[in-house]
Amino acid sequence: MNMNMQLLERGWFSWWLAGLMVVVLISIAEPVASQSSDRNSTLMRYYCSLYNVRNPTYFLSNLNTTLTSLQRQLTNGSRYALARSLLNGESVWGLASCRDYVSTANCVACFDYAVAQIRVCGLGTGAHAFYNDCDVRYENNNFYSDANIRAGVVICGNTTSPQASNFRRTVEGLMSDLRRAAPRTSNYYAASTRRITNGNGTIYAIAQCNLNLSQSVCQDCLDSRYSSLDACLPSTTARAIDNGCFMRYSNTPFFELNQTTDITPFLGGGDSSKKRNIIGGVVGGACFLLLILAFFLWRHRSKNIRSHQRDKSTGSTDLLRGPLKYSYDDIKIATNNFSNDNKLGGGIFGEVYKGTFKNGDAVAIKKTIMASSRGKIRVDDELKIICNVHHRHLIRLLGYCRKGQLLFLVQEYMENGSLDQFLHGEKSMNLNWKQRFEIIYGTARGLAYLHEQYHVTIIHRDIKTSNILLDDEFQPKIADFGLIRLLPEDKTHLSTKLEGSMDSDYLAPEYAIHGQLSEKVDTYSFGIMVLEIISGKRFHNVKADESTGQSLLDYAWNLYENGTHFNLVDERLDPNEYTIEDVKKIIEIALMCTQSPISARPAMSEVVTLLCDKTVDEMPPVRSTFHEDDINIKVDTLTSSSSNATASITQFSGR
Repeated sequence: MNMNMQLLERGWFSWWLAGLMVVVLISIAEPVASQSSDRNSTLMRYYCSLYNVRNPTYFLSNLNTTLTSLQRQLTNGSRYALARSLLNGESVWGLASCRDYVSTANCVACFDYAVAQIRVCGLGTGAHAFYNDCDVRYENNNFYSDANIRAGVVICGNTTSPQASNFRRTVEGLMSDLRRAAPRTSNYYAASTRRITNGNGTIYAIAQCNLNLSQSVCQDCLDSRYSSLDACLPSTTARAIDNGCFMRYSNTPFFELNQTTDITPFLGGGDSSKKRNIIGGVVGGACFLLLILAFFLWRHRSKNIRSHQRDKSTGSTDLLRGPLKYSYDDIKIATNNFSNDNKLGGGIFGEVYKGTFKNGDAVAIKKTIMASSRGKIRVDDELKIICNVHHRHLIRLLGYCRKGQLLFLVQEYMENGSLDQFLHGEKSMNLNWKQRFEIIYGTARGLAYLHEQYHVTIIHRDIKTSNILLDDEFQPKIADFGLIRLLPEDKTHLSTKLEGSMDSDYLAPEYAIHGQLSEKVDTYSFGIMVLEIISGKRFHNVKADESTGQSLLDYAWNLYENGTHFNLVDERLDPNEYTIEDVKKIIEIALMCTQSPISARPAMSEVVTLLCDKTVDEMPPVRSTFHEDDINIKVDTLTSSSSNATASITQFSGR
């Protein structure tokens, strides 16, 4: 166990057990007014989960990581922070939100008070503490889109305004404007003041939503809280809280006058009734004409649309464009009758030849055996699925040819060959850091597309350096995806007869031992491949001058647990091309991908995000030993999107 885990168990674990002795399974706590004069120490409400975690060690590790990340973001000036740790099945999602009028120092102080409060929840799977100036929440599930799940709470002051009618009218008008304005601002926050109508004094009020909500959900949340505040009037102060939003008013200042929001642009006022009627008439007439046109178009297309939807729901490939069909003579001529001089290599899917057609186009032609004659229709469907995959980091299937039981697949040709030739083989050129990172990143994007973005899920099952081809700019393209379904039926599952056909070094243990297949099989193989890219070593060749019994994976874990995993980096790399922290974090991502149980591994879309936003320090890997019981654990489904991460690729590039 490394030093971090030792500190964790000595500090956080005892810290939480002490809290557990104070309060066990609290569901709802009453408001608490601290005796401290500090504004941040006034607690409004807190909640504790009714359920306890399964594995305290992993949960507390993830909770520690999440809370530390939240505090770091607030310390850096943010008023809103999200963090998550997804390791070992004890996931922790966290959220911290401060009111926008609060200074950084007061925001962090409020967060610290909230963290101290939720300690009393012990080993519960979630907690939520509401303070005047902030709220902090964590759960063992993704709650980021939640709002109004619990019945909102309204807290009324004890003093009644002597100007009851005018006070009520002013507060209702101000809060109504704020609930309309806040969802339309960039930060879902609005603060304003208003003089009491026909009376003395000023009302101070704010409305705020968490930024993880959609605009419409924010609006609904504030509408609900606005209605609940009516029960407090004419109390001079009131606060309405919910999972996703917060509203507050008071007849005494709780923010500075220079911290108000100009809400006028967000209220949509200024149009006269006549002007609105004219615009409404014009728009209505235009919409009526468009409606007539749309009706005829709908009748013309509805039959095809319904047919398309049925095909999509049943997985039909009728609407997919099929690959080109080549004649056998064209294939023979292109490969010079399958000359050895044209042979590029071979593997489980058959031999590969370079081909050149009469028009000069260079292609790679893979010669393999069809699944069976009775599977001809299935093969056609599989080829349609494969040839319609279009992604920068995936090899294109251009066409095919049948000759008896033989199937020839015509694919893109990559002049630079495969990645393993540069890392271990005949290519003399050494890949620099920038090239290696882009190969890692591009491969992750390609796998994320196959797993989550294509209209059907494709699991590669054979990710390794020889299946990563490089184009003229050394950008990676994944080869052989989907092809395993074209193999004869006796070769589609691992067996002792096929030992050596698929590289067992890259195979996830649950797949190698029991044939359990999920997207996380590719994640594991990707992790092994990344270790090879960083180290320049083969899986069973840890040192440059000898082959040892220790695998590259075990070697990397040992270095990581000793805090020396930077020593894994390839000595051929120029130290001026990279930073130590970048290399270490990518090694940690690779180790995360190889964890067991399979639920501890990130999805490939999550890997893409980690490579971009450098959040590995928020999700440190934890070494684990594979057990056969692990295969029965349900695989997590992560929904992180990789499409939003592509713009940040240079963040991990060489300096």
